[in-house]
Formats: sequence, structure tokens, C-alpha cells
Amino acid sequence: MTAILLLVYPTWDVAATFFDIRANRGPSSKLPQFTNIVIGLLTTVAVSVALKQGVPTVLVVFGAWAGLTGLIQLVLGLRRRRTFGGQWPMILSGGQSIIAGASFIAMAQAPTMGIVNLAGYAAFGAFYFLLAAFRLGKPSRAV
Repeated sequence: MTAILLLVYPTWDVAATFFDIRANRGPSSKLPQFTNIVIGLLTTVAVSVALKQGVPTVLVVFGAWAGLTGLIQLVLGLRRRRTFGGQWPMILSGGQSIIAGASFIAMAQAPTMGIVNLAGYAAFGAFYFLLAAFRLGKPSRAV
């Protein structure tokens, strides 16, 4: 079951990014979102390979993905906050992902503890997805 969740999470992030692109059709560059999609798809493949190599490898792959996509979210949220407003879930999620990614890589040294903490990361991620969905359901406002 854990393996399935580890594969689904980056794929779910790809789907959420497509939704974000559709919801924010402003003139700004979509390169960060498309980069995030490519990274998410590559991560899904990398996690499937890492699962055969063991928990420490999975933690490093998952941590690198969380940190890198968190950085993209943070930068994108900061960049869009004045144009679209209401980007705080993306900013918080991005910052949390950067910290979580670094901690997963560090936890690769104690993998039994690390896998348990992935569940907490996924729970926070789900919470931020819900906040973002709520925010995207409201009309945008320009500041």
C-alpha cells in the first residue's frame, strides 16, 4: 500500500498542476508548471525504480522531488500573489515541501522513521490541495 501511495502522490501533483494551469490563464509564463509536470512524471518512474532498491533510495528520490517542486511552488506563488491574490496555500505548501524534502533526504539514514513521516507529508499536501481548490474556485482579483 505504501508503494502505491508513493507512486500516486507525484502523479496526483501532475494532475493538480494541470488544473492550476487551466484555472490561472493569465499572460504569465507557464514554464514553471510544465517543468513541475515533467519532474512529477520523472519522479513517478524514479520512485518505481527506487522501490526495488530499498527505503533509503526511495526517501532520497522522494525528498529530491519534494524539495525541487516545493521550490517551484514557492517561487510561483510569490510571483503570482500580486496578480491573482490568494496564493498563500501555494507559498506555504512550497516552503513546507522544501523543508520536508531536505528532511526526507536526511532520514534516508534512518529509513524506518522516514517512511512513517511520508504519511504526515502527504496529509499536509492533501490539506494544501484542498485549500488551493477552494481558492481556485473563487474569482481572481487583481491587486
